Order: sequence, then structure tokens, then C-alpha cells
Amino acid sequence: MAYDRYVAICHPLHYSILMSPTVCIFMVAGTWLGALINAFVHVVYVLNLPYCGSREIHHFFCEIPALLKLVCADTSLYENGLFISGIIFLLFPISAIMASYGQILSTVLRLGLNMGMRKTWSTCSSHMIVVILFYGTAIIKYFFPKAYHTAEQDKVVSIFYTILTPLLNPLIYSLRNKEMSGALRKVLRRKITK
Repeated sequence: MAYDRYVAICHPLHYSILMSPTVCIFMVAGTWLGALINAFVHVVYVLNLPYCGSREIHHFFCEIPALLKLVCADTSLYENGLFISGIIFLLFPISAIMASYGQILSTVLRLGLNMGMRKTWSTCSSHMIVVILFYGTAIIKYFFPKAYHTAEQDKVVSIFYTILTPLLNPLIYSLRNKEMSGALRKVLRRKITK
């Protein structure tokens, strides 16, 4: 979405070439294939680790950091691999997204149109909220040292990027629709005036 918005705002005359159906298919296929390979490697590795003691996971689901707490072998090498995987799948994408939005902001500021700034903000803000919610919590989960995490904090952070962000997606994107935002304002006014 960030690339689509970047091309639409910064290179509108080249949009049909830069965002052709073939380009979109390659972008989606590359993303899905990369994520599938990454997940497959992690699952195969984690399932072959020796587990000892209780096999009860104190978490909402079988997330890799929660599973690593049950392993009775040295996992430091794997944790380094997990860190590198996090750089590839978390830091690179959010850096690219921020760079594209930086270019969009630079282009709009160069034009100096107040209306253009408002329209750009309304177009890009919903996506940025979702990106910050998802990537921000995932980065906290996978990059902050374990000393900063408690089991309860891990659960709350995991809820954010696995449940809350996808749950809020329809709401965040639908608020750009004038009818939806008008209906929400009506409901809020009724609740406040009661």
C-alpha cells in the first residue's frame, strides 16, 4: 500500500506502468513466498528442539519465544537467527514504508498546496496507523531484550499484532468513508448527550 500511494502521489503519470497487474502479482507473490519460507524454516527448526519438563505454554498461542522457554538446550544461535529474521521481515519493510511516506510528504510540501496536504493526510493516515500498530508491537516483542519482558507483557503485545490490529483494520479504513465517519459522530453524540 505504501508503494501504491507513493506512485499515485509522486509519479501519477506513470501509475499505470509502475503499478501494472503484473507488478502487483509479483509483489504479492514475493511477499507470500518470503513469509511462507520464513515460517517453514522456523517451524521445522523449533519442532526439532529438545523439550523437557512441562510442555504447557503460558501464552495464548504457540509463538516461537514462548516455545523457546520450554527448550532445555542452548538456543542462543537460533535466537541470533531469529533476530536476523526480524531485521529482514520487520525493520526492512517498515523502513521502506517510512521512506515512501517521507517521499510523499516531501512531494506534497514542495507543491505547497494546503488542500493537497489534507488529501494526502486523509489518504495515508489510516495506513500509517495500522503500520505503526502492527510493526511497533512486533518490534517491541522481537527486538527488546528479554529482561524488559514479563509473561503478561508478552501476552498483551502479542494480542496487539495478532488480534487487535487485524480487528481494527476495517474500522480504521472505513472511517475514511464520509458516511461511516458521519454515522460514528452521530452515535458518539447520542452517547454523550444521554
